[in-house]
Amino acid sequence: MTHCSDNDEQSDDGEEKSNKNLKKRSKGQKHVSFPPDEQIVSGVAEHRDTDRKVDSCLTLTEVMVAYQQSCSRHQVQPRAHILQQLQQGVCVGGSVKCLDLKGERLDHRSCEALEVVLKSLHFDFINLQAAQLEENGASSLLDMILYYESTTHLDISDNSSMGTLCWRALAHLIKQSVRLSRLDVCNVPLVDYPAQSLSKALLTSRLTVLHLHNAQLSGMPLYTLAGALKTNKALQELHLTNNLLNSYQDALQLGDMLRYNTTLQTLELSSNCVADAGLEELCDGLRWQTAGVRVLLLRNNQITANGMVHLAKALPVLKVLQVLDLGENLLGNEGIQVIREPLMMNSSVLQLGLAQADITCEGAVALAEFLAESRQIQRLDLRQNGVKVGGLMALCLALRINQSLSSLDLDHISPQEQDEFLVETQTRLQSEITQRCLTNASRSHLTMDTSETLSTGADGHADSTTSD
Repeated sequence: MTHCSDNDEQSDDGEEKSNKNLKKRSKGQKHVSFPPDEQIVSGVAEHRDTDRKVDSCLTLTEVMVAYQQSCSRHQVQPRAHILQQLQQGVCVGGSVKCLDLKGERLDHRSCEALEVVLKSLHFDFINLQAAQLEENGASSLLDMILYYESTTHLDISDNSSMGTLCWRALAHLIKQSVRLSRLDVCNVPLVDYPAQSLSKALLTSRLTVLHLHNAQLSGMPLYTLAGALKTNKALQELHLTNNLLNSYQDALQLGDMLRYNTTLQTLELSSNCVADAGLEELCDGLRWQTAGVRVLLLRNNQITANGMVHLAKALPVLKVLQVLDLGENLLGNEGIQVIREPLMMNSSVLQLGLAQADITCEGAVALAEFLAESRQIQRLDLRQNGVKVGGLMALCLALRINQSLSSLDLDHISPQEQDEFLVETQTRLQSEITQRCLTNASRSHLTMDTSETLSTGADGHADSTTSD
């Protein structure tokens, strides 16, 4: 208990120091400063909007010239990549799509020189991935981003050398910013102080999307994070891919969080070790939800047919979950048989991901029986499975009855297939499946935009294989 208290005191001291440092802007000094609390209305300084209106009248050319002059004052070379972006960018109402600083080595003076850019423009996205952020420079840069409300999406991934000052500034940014809606902190160890400062900031933040891939969250860091999210009322998406989350303590904490949090809508846990026991904990949490998680992504989590027993118990009572991705888990035909009838009883799941799940024709037949009964399923992903002619025939027959499925993802026919009759038959069946899905989509006035939910991985890129 003493350890936690000391860290809280350290965090409070850090915020006080940050605010003191940021009061040096007046009288021409180049350090960013925050106004006192009594000048803040709804978390935003009144004069901050005035500054924005004045500076947003500058053209990109004027901002580029001002940046070059700022670099001269700070005795650093203007970054060619930044000049290029300002020269080629498009500014609409003071807003620019992106400020890409990925891989740029930003020392303290380079960060200070950027103030005129952050002051003059608002960016939809500021990319600081692998920027080799120096301690003082990084904290100063984050303070500037907060003071000028410079972005809605910030990525500081791959900056593993961030120190205490930087984490204090980041926590202050998370708590105070009214514009920042998405934060990416991936490939950075979130242990001890970083995990505590981030979790404390989330208690009052306005963030709606948080990406923490490969952040070593297993154990105490996740316990701290999940505890904060029980009462968080703003966050809608939490992405925790590749954190070695286990099936015991970690899954227990996540399941417990789901019992209390009603605003989180997307939970991505792909490429962890949730396993069958962990799925049971998650299902227990989901059962309690009348509002909450709509998208649950569990790709590559060592889940087997045994885990489907727990899912089968939860499916009939789930009221909120709409997208469930169980791809890259060895569910097998046995696992599909277990959840076949519970899927028929479910009234919420719209998209089901079963890519690379060790399914053959037997499992496809079971899914076809489900499709024939379902009135709400919109997408089913069966890529990288052993579904051949028998399974395709069953799916094709089911789609003559089903009127809701608008996308059924299947593998392209293997070029190694030598039997011309089988190739012709598979081609004909896949063509009919595609046509019937398109007919359903047209009938229901559905668009295919929702199809990216299942096929988009942690890297943000959608797979290209479809049933066409």
